[in-house]
Amino acid sequence: MGAGSVDWVRDDPVRDAVRDAVVIGAGVSGIYQIKRLTDLGFDAQLLEADEDLGGTWYRNRYPGCRFDSESYTYGYSFSQELLDEWHWTERFSGQPENLRYLNYVADKFDLRKHMRFNARVSELTWDESERCWHVTLESGETMATRFVVASLGPLSIPTAPRYEGIADFAGESFHTYHWPKEPVELEGRRVGVVGTGATGIQVIGAIADTVGELKVFQRRPNWSAPLNNGPITAEEMDDIRSRFDEIFAACDSSPGGFEHVPLRDFWEHTAEERRAIWDDLYEKPGFGIAFGNFAEIFMDERANEEVSAYIADRIRGRVNDPVVAEKLIPKDHGFATQRPPLETDYFEAYNRPNVELVDISEAPIERITETGIQTADAHYDLDLIVYATGFDAITGGYDRITITGVDGRALSEKWKDGPTTFMGVLTNGFPNLLMLAGPQSVGGSTNFPRAIQTGADWIAELLDHARRNDVQRIETSQAAEEGWVDEVVKVHEQLLLRRSKGWFTGYNSNVEGHGEGNIRYPAYFGGAPRYARKISELAEAGYPGISLT
Repeated sequence: MGAGSVDWVRDDPVRDAVRDAVVIGAGVSGIYQIKRLTDLGFDAQLLEADEDLGGTWYRNRYPGCRFDSESYTYGYSFSQELLDEWHWTERFSGQPENLRYLNYVADKFDLRKHMRFNARVSELTWDESERCWHVTLESGETMATRFVVASLGPLSIPTAPRYEGIADFAGESFHTYHWPKEPVELEGRRVGVVGTGATGIQVIGAIADTVGELKVFQRRPNWSAPLNNGPITAEEMDDIRSRFDEIFAACDSSPGGFEHVPLRDFWEHTAEERRAIWDDLYEKPGFGIAFGNFAEIFMDERANEEVSAYIADRIRGRVNDPVVAEKLIPKDHGFATQRPPLETDYFEAYNRPNVELVDISEAPIERITETGIQTADAHYDLDLIVYATGFDAITGGYDRITITGVDGRALSEKWKDGPTTFMGVLTNGFPNLLMLAGPQSVGGSTNFPRAIQTGADWIAELLDHARRNDVQRIETSQAAEEGWVDEVVKVHEQLLLRRSKGWFTGYNSNVEGHGEGNIRYPAYFGGAPRYARKISELAEAGYPGISLT
């Protein structure tokens, strides 16, 4: 057992085989969690389904895939040495560099020795008599652990569209999440992209000038604003390094976990002043136009209508064909009421003669054929189909594992109408299962690494507290869980996003039970500072609402 353990394992062959902790997932969150636990001397192992680490940044290899958070705010902040050594080459780093960074971190801190790859977890079963979880891998192998930390990622389970005939297509086709490792031939080919969410927008902007023909199949448009990416010179990186304390302090005080701080007093400015502010934000890098905007745009319908009209005008100014421009402007939700994708040359792609927007809200896709896509009014011959159809967000990773808690209750049954948790970390009836950036935390609603460091530190400290006090069973009370869900719902209902159809609200028509009329509350929108304060106060007060047995 780990150094400092207090009799968690006794002289019993069954108990002797019980690990302190198993971490599931080697993405950004799991890498940091395994470091924190092993630094504290826990006997912990990380299990990763893929053949290597990286999570999102291992799997998503599609053209255009990159951070929408500033690189230097996305990287870890736990090590000054790491901050001093790593040079981000772009303001918004691309997938290859992001994966190199995560490998650099794992190698620098010798974390691979705690990781097992090709180890997909298929079942977690709670054993009340032994106070441990039995972990079953897809291979059939089993192991026992006192605690499980699920670091499954909010966007780790891709959702394929449910079209008839998908298997009939004779050309190449894949979801963006499964973009091949080998180079994909694009030049001169007839390519169809299905979906215009964040992933589709990145792909379309990246490949439009390479492919022979590009057909974009859009069901509903998304608001999008310029990424305004650029290189980071050595001199600029030196300046960033000198300001890391300031940068991370700004992120910690920002509701979204970014450097961007919301403005106030929307109505104290004239319309002309507001437009001048938006002109400035629109040309600046990153999420400033959303999260550095007036806070009122998230709550006040009139304020949101005005900023939405402004963004719509900017789209019209970038797309030559006015009919196409109108089709690219959302009519069913306001700007920033869903996380707006950031783009590079996306709208300009539709000015190219080789790019066609196919509105499948007017003429739906009827089936995939051997040679392409058949809509209600035309057939499109294609060589390659890219499904940019999104993810079973936040809860999808949990649904992929058969998780059985106290008295044989399945987590899937408990969460069939939506997740219920305490602080996004624990759920009643499933002791010793801790969720890092889990449902109803800020992991899905803020700058991800900033949120996961807070969460991983808190989980590590809770387990250290348990070890020092010979606690073998940690479970939240039903009352505490209900209180937190009430807080999640209360904040959610104050924001205009409550009306949106996006993963912020658990909406995904490609997932059974996540479509029209099924309101789910998968994330906490009270802001990163408020969330961090609440979990810190819990620890200081001795973890009220959590049974430590």
